[in-house]
Amino acid sequence: MKTVTHWIAGKPFTDAPGARGTWGTVTDPATGEVTAQVAMAGAEEADAAVAAAKRAYATWRTTSLAQRIAVLFRYRALLDARRDDIAALITAEQGKVHADALAEVARGLEIVELACGIGTALKGDTSTEVSGRVDVASFRQPLGVVVGISPFNFPAMIGMWMFPMAIACGNTFVHKPSGKAPSASMLLAELAAEAGVPDGVLNILHGDKVAVDALLDHPDVAAVSFVGSTPVARHVYSRAAASGKRVQALGGAKNHMLVLPDADLDAAADAAVTAAYGSAGQRCMAVSVVVAVGTAGDALVPRIAERAARITIGPGNDPASEMGPLVTREHRDEVADYVAGAAAQGADVVLDGRDVTVEGLENGHWMGISLLDRVSTASDAYRNEIFGPVLCVVRVETFEEGLAVINGSRYGNASSVFTRDGGTARRFQLEVEAGMVGVNVPMPVPVGYHSFGGWKDSAFGDHRMYGSEAVHFYTQGKVVTSVWPEAAARASR
Repeated sequence: MKTVTHWIAGKPFTDAPGARGTWGTVTDPATGEVTAQVAMAGAEEADAAVAAAKRAYATWRTTSLAQRIAVLFRYRALLDARRDDIAALITAEQGKVHADALAEVARGLEIVELACGIGTALKGDTSTEVSGRVDVASFRQPLGVVVGISPFNFPAMIGMWMFPMAIACGNTFVHKPSGKAPSASMLLAELAAEAGVPDGVLNILHGDKVAVDALLDHPDVAAVSFVGSTPVARHVYSRAAASGKRVQALGGAKNHMLVLPDADLDAAADAAVTAAYGSAGQRCMAVSVVVAVGTAGDALVPRIAERAARITIGPGNDPASEMGPLVTREHRDEVADYVAGAAAQGADVVLDGRDVTVEGLENGHWMGISLLDRVSTASDAYRNEIFGPVLCVVRVETFEEGLAVINGSRYGNASSVFTRDGGTARRFQLEVEAGMVGVNVPMPVPVGYHSFGGWKDSAFGDHRMYGSEAVHFYTQGKVVTSVWPEAAARASR
């Protein structure tokens, strides 16, 4: 059986697993078979990873921008050459189809490319003669050792949203990926070493809450980046901030898509299906609620159902598959329970995916397409993040009622509106309580040079991910006011 261990100080960490000595299992979602064991870190391994990063920081922080950028350019080329290999690891452990896995790698590469231009982003400012012979300069410096904690649903991309920008800014990094899909992060680390990233600058530590808490409490960790569920995001933010660390913690979502009667309903149906069921709904930007205004619902729901019913479900390594399995059996069963509960709470089950299976792969974590109409905003299926291929339709009479439904959600990650009316769209983008907004775009994921993040219970901390805000998060500002004695003396003559 394959063994996945940690990556510390530029090589696999093959020492004894430390005081904990425990292992987790990695499962192929398409077959249900255990394919690997992954080392679960305790305090000793966390100390080793942070110590390696701290040692590397002493020299990496003073490595010239030109050298750091050259390393990142080589890294980008290696990642590009190994796209298919990275995607294959994602499919094998997370379950998404190969095309979705390739798209994940592409989005991660976008941030590596952004990091390659870090020289411009780190430029400071200077003001001369603010007073007689007095100059003021401001610039930004790295923080030190930074931790990143990423979820199972994007095993490569979310780590790539974090560590390339962090190390480009001069920090060193300890990445704690999900134990459900750990192998992609190991290949990313190996390629970083091949590109010339010095030993200890990027470290991989596998584990669960024990490892996470050890990192959150560690006195040599300066900042923490996190993506995951809202309860865990709140825990990470509270615990790390309590020990004086800078924190960005992105949590869960319940993304809404408001569809007005004047919208292009065929385009809206296409968008809803792609956004709700792509990657089996296991993404924080998935549309999980369509809010249909007035007569839009009667025309839209049949269109969504007809398109969704044509989606081919199968293993991610089959080119014919358009949607793969869910990551674990437990998660699959939890998603199925939401569909059953919605029916009990009054929803119309237009499509029920609970009994779907794949011939020859009956032990896989299969969940078919579910479409729930006339869902109550008081129901569990509406209120909670399901994180699966389930789309809820809420009916409202007016734009104002629909906007109130969206703004009443405790989540504020992303929302979109579908309409042909520019004034309505403008009002929506100004008044909706969400950090990312789409106008006739179902999943408004910002490009790399903008920043990613939500509002309310979807984000904790003051900085978003990637873009210009990543530079501010992974650095701290310094302002120097100077006057030289010899200059002052000449000025007084």
